[in-house]
Amino acid sequence: MRILYIDMYNSGISGDMFLASLLDLVPEYNTILIKLKDLKNYLPGVLKLKINLVPTEYNGIQLNQLKIEIKEVKEHRTAKILKKSLNDFLIDSEISNQASNYANSVLNTLIQAESEVHGELAENIHLHELSSVDTLIDIIGVASVLDKINGFEKNIQIFCSKIPLGGGTVNTKHGSLAIPAPATLKILEKSNLVTFGGPIDSELVTPTGAALLTNLNPKFLQYPNEMRISKSIYSTGQKKFKNFLNILRIFYGETEDLNHTDYNHPLQKYIQKVAILETDVDDVSGEILGSFINKLEKEEILDIQIFPSITKKNRPGHIVKILCYTDQIFKLIEKILYELGTLGVRFHVINRVCIKRTIERKNIEINENLFELNYKISFIESAKGIEIVNIKPEFDDLKKIGEEVGVPVKKIQLMAQAKIKQIYDEFLK
Repeated sequence: MRILYIDMYNSGISGDMFLASLLDLVPEYNTILIKLKDLKNYLPGVLKLKINLVPTEYNGIQLNQLKIEIKEVKEHRTAKILKKSLNDFLIDSEISNQASNYANSVLNTLIQAESEVHGELAENIHLHELSSVDTLIDIIGVASVLDKINGFEKNIQIFCSKIPLGGGTVNTKHGSLAIPAPATLKILEKSNLVTFGGPIDSELVTPTGAALLTNLNPKFLQYPNEMRISKSIYSTGQKKFKNFLNILRIFYGETEDLNHTDYNHPLQKYIQKVAILETDVDDVSGEILGSFINKLEKEEILDIQIFPSITKKNRPGHIVKILCYTDQIFKLIEKILYELGTLGVRFHVINRVCIKRTIERKNIEINENLFELNYKISFIESAKGIEIVNIKPEFDDLKKIGEEVGVPVKKIQLMAQAKIKQIYDEFLK
């Protein structure tokens, strides 16, 4: 299985930076650049257009940088003009249907984002900064390179790192706007990309960069396992920062590990990182353990289990096992040390699949009185639609109602089951 890994941790992403990296995957990349220069004949208002991939050096690292010289008039360009120019160019190019569809999807993503931000119909949108010819250069350039390396085939997986968004403000036709720009945010909110703020006050993700990446639907990985790297490429954009590298890395190669994992399975999007904390105690009473459980319930842990055991000195003891989110690890370890007096706590971070759940409230009638009861619905979203896994009434609600009316909880539970078919049908509508 071929793999393309996009490491944006020290760069963010822009269209020109992404294209500058990808071009190095194609030995004859100059033929792509020469063709892109013809865009001046397809987009009205372009008076001058020069495009070159320039090798440069930063911190002793050889980088690619795209140098574009443009002279154009773009004040009255609409989304319709940009789409026509794109498709006229694609029709005259030797490019696959998949690459053409990708290019159109990227441009449509940009137009739709601007439309939603400004509350106007897409056909009436003036794209301002995005109407420049360099937007088409980035879109068609990336589509062309991916087409050359068969990047739209099924035998390649695309992954990416977390993306720094930057911070501060950016100047636009609409004045000074907070970063990330509104259009960038609109694109990101419809994606599965993992982002974080900072680490500097500048725009690190442009709308075009976000649209190019989102439409590739990359899977998030900190780093791919067991990858045989055949090509590593570094690129940079037009900005230089004092305390931030602004270097995008792309790794291209193969991995056997992915052959055994179905990354297109709908359960992939429900993967979470959680931690397991574990310790052994042989000198703690049941009362102390019970008090410890009560205190941990206030910490929003995911689960706690205590198992009887025999220690190496043949003394009876207990294994305390806690499931929690990764940001709680050391806070909980500290509590375990002080509350139980243990000398050490083992922990490890694992992946788990945790499907979606939601709560539906329904009224049930018992002894001519109405009571509100919460039902937990667990479900999976896939290409087939929503698939319900389970529907169950919350036990705490059953217990409370039973105490109020003097009816056994088991009987309340049986009465609550009658609502499940109704909830099932309503939820799938």
